[in-house]
Formats: sequence, structure tokens, C-alpha cells
Amino acid sequence: MAKEYFGKLRSLLEVTIRNLPPGVGVEIKHFFSGAAAYANGRICISLTTVGLAMKLPQDGCARLIEDGARPLRYFPNAPVKRQYVIVPEDLHEDEDRLRFWARTSIDYALTLPRPKPRRRRKPES
Repeated sequence: MAKEYFGKLRSLLEVTIRNLPPGVGVEIKHFFSGAAAYANGRICISLTTVGLAMKLPQDGCARLIEDGARPLRYFPNAPVKRQYVIVPEDLHEDEDRLRFWARTSIDYALTLPRPKPRRRRKPES
């Protein structure tokens, strides 16, 4: 199932990724049971069983919520993931709006600090 999400996310973001400025790279990776896009190592967009989610600044989240987006929760009783919204289904079909919001998400992610590498635990002897 993750392979399906991987291919669909790549397809949805293809034009956006192709038109990024030099020095900005977006990599699509498997993400739990779905896929996620990482801009220069920073997660910004995911596609999972709950929908297409984008990490956006507060005003972007508010604008999309007015257009039918909803806050991201991976499970019914899980906390809301701050800075993320699940975009409305009709946005998937509107190439111009999808590119605008995907680029906004990528640009926003690039303003955030790089994630710290996880330290591997040494096996106990």
C-alpha cells in the first residue's frame, strides 16, 4: 500500500519539484504506511490513509481551513499535528492551486531548522 502512496505523491508533486530553484531538492520517501516529501531533509508534505497533508505557516493553515481543509490527526484520538492541514480533495485536481500550496509548504519547511540526527544507542553487552 505504501508503494501506491509513494507513486501518487511523486505524481502530484512532479511539476512543483521540477521547477524548484537551484539548491533546493525534494526527496520522496516511504513514511509509515504512506509517503512523505522532504525539502533539503525537512519533511513538508505527506500522503497517507488520512489524506494529503501539508506543513504550512499559521496563516496558510487558516486559509486552507477556510477552503475546506482540516487539521491533521493520524488517528482519531491522536493530538492534532500543529502546522499541518489535510488539504481538500478538490485541491488534488486543481494543478495551479496544488502547485501554489506545495511550493508554499516547501518554502516554509526550508525556513525551519534541519532535524537533528538521531543518535544510535549502543547495544548493551
